Amino acid sequence: MRTPFFFTTIFLLTGFYVSPLFILAVIGLLTSFVVVLSALVLVPYFKELILTDHRPPVIGPITNQLIHYEKLHDYMTLMAKKYPTFRLITPSHSEVYTVDPVNTEYILKTNFANYNKGEYNVDIMSDFFGDGIFVVDGVKWSHQRKLASLEFSKKVLREFSTVIFKSNTAKLVKKISLLEAAEETMDMQDLLMKSTLDSMFEVGFGFDLNTLSGSNEAGNRFMKAFDESNGFVYWRFVDLLWKVKRYLNIGSEAAIKENIKIIDNFVYDLIRNKRERMKNEDLYVHKEDILSRFMMESENDPENMNDKYLRDITLSFILAGKDTSANTLVWFFYVLCKRPWIQEKVAEEVRMATEADDHTSIDEFVVKLTEVALDKMHYLHATLSETLRLYPAIPLNNKCAENDDVLPDGFKIKKGDYVGYMSYPMGRMIDLWGEDAEEFRPERWLHSGVFRPESPFKFTAFQAGPRTCLGREFAYKQMKILAAFLIYFFKFKLVDEHKEARYRTMFTLHMDEGLHLYALRRF
Repeated sequence: MRTPFFFTTIFLLTGFYVSPLFILAVIGLLTSFVVVLSALVLVPYFKELILTDHRPPVIGPITNQLIHYEKLHDYMTLMAKKYPTFRLITPSHSEVYTVDPVNTEYILKTNFANYNKGEYNVDIMSDFFGDGIFVVDGVKWSHQRKLASLEFSKKVLREFSTVIFKSNTAKLVKKISLLEAAEETMDMQDLLMKSTLDSMFEVGFGFDLNTLSGSNEAGNRFMKAFDESNGFVYWRFVDLLWKVKRYLNIGSEAAIKENIKIIDNFVYDLIRNKRERMKNEDLYVHKEDILSRFMMESENDPENMNDKYLRDITLSFILAGKDTSANTLVWFFYVLCKRPWIQEKVAEEVRMATEADDHTSIDEFVVKLTEVALDKMHYLHATLSETLRLYPAIPLNNKCAENDDVLPDGFKIKKGDYVGYMSYPMGRMIDLWGEDAEEFRPERWLHSGVFRPESPFKFTAFQAGPRTCLGREFAYKQMKILAAFLIYFFKFKLVDEHKEARYRTMFTLHMDEGLHLYALRRF
């Protein structure tokens, strides 16, 4: 009904200015465009549908992801419950998805050399991430991985990061205390994003960004541009016209371009300032932050490790250090508000592990929250892991097949296929987690009260194999520090207890519209 009315309106509004023949020509052109685009999508789909060469079952063309985009991960979960391995058809290749841990291990470890990021992924992501570790393969990936691995293994960085995590979390507690005293609501997602970004900048780059205070306008603009780019770039995976829009500089592509300008200006200024500080203050030695270490390394290879290279590394660390921890904690607090008995169990464990009491101040709690105390918090660790099981920070991840292959489940993979493992659906599979797979139950991680990890090919929140997340332990530590602090000092309640949270479809699992809470002092 709407389409004829639309064209009739166009005739009425424009008929006095242009001839009917011109309008018919425009309509004909648009119709031809739609027909050609439909043919590009549907012809490969029907072709693959009739083939019987033991390829993974076809559930539809790639436009299915566009149709279900707002609830993409739930759609993929529904399909995975029918077909543990399936595929969608694009005009240029098949996209294969699996929830089979055996397949996942094969892709990420056993035949790791055959599955890389691929030109299709790189083409979509490189405007934003450049040649950062999440995008590159081969020599560039190995080089960044080796340098990052060396830094993350150093005791000085672990100790330095712990101090920063505690310091910035103490600032967050004080900010929430002011909101609680004024009986104001808060967007916990916004607060956690700012707190983790501040920590990431201090640990990663040696700068106190201080976005949590609200006084750093440039930092807030950077965070907004970064988060918007995260969503807009991910949209390219279902937008068949994104390259046309980029060429014309319209719509989401125009927004990406403007946001990347803001991001680049901010990051390049950071790099220049860091280089000047290091030269002027002779800080080459005993500098704990990661960027300083990469800059020192760049002196050995200034041609390849230039400012662009450092920019790309910086953005990768921001995504890894800010989004993953903050997103997980947002869902953690949401779940604990929905299940207050779990919130109370976490609070009691924190109290016992730290030996804090009702008179313990924020500064005293910083001292009491030792490594030993954190290691005792098995229930908190289990609750965070359960959050990651159902709400993984990176819900989907795929690779490109360099050569023809056969997965362990017997399905054939063709060269150029994109093969992905799905963390979000995997956390909801009855075959993997039991009949209560969709129930939030931290106890599934505990054996005689002690946390016991699962196979990384079943619990894929931190990837697995050679690309296993280097910052896994840093992420758990930051999340446990933030969670322990906040749950110890406050009880949290949802502003609207009847509202069900939804995610925003992007690279990371952001909560759509934020997480609006009340905080109540525990004592």
